[in-house]
Amino acid sequence: MSDFSRPPARPDPPGDSNGLSGLTTLIGAVVIVASLYVARDVLMPMALAVLLSFVLAPLVNLLRRAWLGRVPAVMLAVLLALGVILGVGGLIGAQVAGLAGDIPRYTSTIEQKVRAIQGATIGRLSTLADRMTKQIDPGAHAPGPAGAQDAGKQVRAAPDTPAPAGKPTPVEIHQPDLSPTELAERLLEPILSPLATTGIVVVVAIFILLRQDDLRDRLIRLFGADDLHRTMTAMDEAAHRLSRYFLTQLALNTAFGCAIGLGLFAIGVQSPVLWGIVAILTRFVPYIGALLSAALPVALAAAVDPGWSMVLWTIALFLVCEAFMAQVVEPMAYGRSTGLSPLSVIVAAIFWAWLWGPIGLVLSMPLTLCLVVLGRHVERLEFLDVLLGDRPALTPVESFYNRMLAGHVDEVQDDAEQLLKDCSLSAYYDEVAIPGLRLATVDIERGVLTEAQTTRIVGGVGELLEELNDHEDGDAARVALPPAWQELSAVLCVAGRGPLDEVASTLLAQLLGKHGLGARVVPHAAVGARAAVATLDMAGVRTICLTYAGIAGTSSNLRYTVRRLRARNPTATIVVGLWPAEMAGDGRLRAAVAADVYAASLRDMVAACLAQAHATGDLTAPAFEGTMEAAMDEPAR
Repeated sequence: MSDFSRPPARPDPPGDSNGLSGLTTLIGAVVIVASLYVARDVLMPMALAVLLSFVLAPLVNLLRRAWLGRVPAVMLAVLLALGVILGVGGLIGAQVAGLAGDIPRYTSTIEQKVRAIQGATIGRLSTLADRMTKQIDPGAHAPGPAGAQDAGKQVRAAPDTPAPAGKPTPVEIHQPDLSPTELAERLLEPILSPLATTGIVVVVAIFILLRQDDLRDRLIRLFGADDLHRTMTAMDEAAHRLSRYFLTQLALNTAFGCAIGLGLFAIGVQSPVLWGIVAILTRFVPYIGALLSAALPVALAAAVDPGWSMVLWTIALFLVCEAFMAQVVEPMAYGRSTGLSPLSVIVAAIFWAWLWGPIGLVLSMPLTLCLVVLGRHVERLEFLDVLLGDRPALTPVESFYNRMLAGHVDEVQDDAEQLLKDCSLSAYYDEVAIPGLRLATVDIERGVLTEAQTTRIVGGVGELLEELNDHEDGDAARVALPPAWQELSAVLCVAGRGPLDEVASTLLAQLLGKHGLGARVVPHAAVGARAAVATLDMAGVRTICLTYAGIAGTSSNLRYTVRRLRARNPTATIVVGLWPAEMAGDGRLRAAVAADVYAASLRDMVAACLAQAHATGDLTAPAFEGTMEAAMDEPAR
C-alpha cells in the first residue's frame, strides 16, 4: 500500500518543443530498427555471444571459487559448453540419419491413411452433392433421348481421332559439369556458415567473460557515470534476471524434453531422443514452442501406426506435459512473473522474428527483458517499462480516479476487493479513495471536469460505499461504547466547501459506524452562513468533524465555519481533517482555524472520535492504539 498515493505527473501544455521532441524520438526509433535489420548478420552473433556469457557466468564463478584462475575457468566453461553443443549436434545427426533410412517403410502406411481420409471426406461430399442436385433438379440424372446419347458418344469419341501429322521434336537441356571448386562450394557452404557463426559467438563470449569487469566499468562510464548507483543497479538487475531466466528456462526445457523423450519411447514412436532434443530447443520459442515440437512426432506416429491410437497418445503426451509445465512448474520456478506482460511477449516475438528470423524468435524474451530493465531505471526510456512490463500502468489511486471518471464502478469494486484482502477498509479509503478524490478536486479547480463528470464520480463513490458496507474495518475494536455515542447525532460530519468534500464526509461516517459511533452527514450549505448554522440541529452532538480536500488560496472559510460551529455548540470537540497531509501540519493554518484536533486521514479522525468516547465513558482498551496520540494534537491557542 505504500505506492497508492504516488502523485501522477501532470503533462506540460503542448508546444513546439514537445512536438519536435516526439518527432526526434520517432526518427531515432526508425533509425534503430533499420540498423538492427541491416546489421543483423553482425548483431545476431554478438547477441548470442552476450547471452551465452550470461549462461556461462555462474559456471565461471563456480570454477573460480574452486581455486581456478579467470582464464582457466573461462576456457574450461567454454570447452564444456562446446562439448555439450557438439555432442547434442552429433546425436541429432545420428538420429536423423537413422530415421531417414526408415522413411520408405512408412510410405505405404501414409498412403493408406491418406486414401482413407480422402474416401471418408470426398466420398461423403460427393454423395451429399448428388442428393442436393436431385432435390434441386430431379431430371438432371434421367436418361435422355437416343439422339442425345449418340451425340455424347460422338463427343467422347472425338479425342480418339488420330493427331495430325508432324510430331514435335523433343528437346533436352543438360547442365554443364561442375568443376571441383564449384562442387566443394556447394557442399561446404551450408556447413561453413553455421560453423563461422558458432566461431564468432564462442570467441566473443570468451572475451566478454575474460573482460567482464572492464566491460562493466565502460558501460557505467557510457550510460551513467553521473549516477553510479542507478546505473549499477540497472546492470546488476539485467544481468541477474537474464542469467536466472536462461538457466531456469534451460532446466525447465530439459525436464520437458526428458519427459517427452521417455513418453515417446513408452508409446513406441521411433527416435524418441531426437524428439526430446527438438522439444528442448523449440520450447525456447514463447507460447508456441511446445506446439512446434509436437508436429513432427505426431506425423511420425501417424506413419508408424496403421491405426490412430499412437497419434492420440502422442498428442495427449504433449498436451499434458505442456499444461503441467506452464501451470504448475513455471509459476513455482519464475515466481509471480518474468517481468513481462503476456501481450508484450507476443508482440516482441513477432517483432524480433521479423527482424532476425528464427534466431530473433528465440532471443525475443531476453532482449525484451533488457529493454524493460532499461525502462525501469532510465527516465527517458520509462515508456518501455510501461509498454512491455507487467507492472500496472496506473497506481491504484490513478486507476480509482480514471475508472470513476469513466463510470466503470464495477472495475473499481473489483480492485477494492483485491486490495481489501491485504489492508483494512480505513486504509483503503485513506490511501486510495481520498487521494483519488483529491485528484478529481484538482481537476475541478483547473476547470477540466464538467458537471456531468463530477456527478458521475459522486454517484460512483456512492455505489462503492453500498458495495463495501458489509466489509468490516480491520482496525475496529471490540469495545462497547456509551449509549450516547451510539446515537445517530453523536458525531456530526460536516462537508467542506470543495465539490467532493461531502463524499469524503460520507466515507468518514461509514467508518465511524463500523466502530460503533453514531454519525450523520450535513452538506456545507448547512454551515455556510450564520443563519443556516442557527437552524442546524445540534441535539446530542458531541464531536464535529469537518473534511476539507484542499483550501484554494485562503483559510478564511474554514476559520469562520469553525467559529460558527463553536458558537452554536461550545461543548463539542471540533476535529478538522485536511488533505493533503501537509495542510494538517501547517502551523499558521492551525493557529488561524483554532480547532481542537487536526487530522491528515480518516483513520486519525475516527481515532479522535473514539478517544473522546472512551474518555467520556471511562473505558479501557481504546481502539486505534498507536495512532491515538498522533491524532489528538493540542488545541491551537
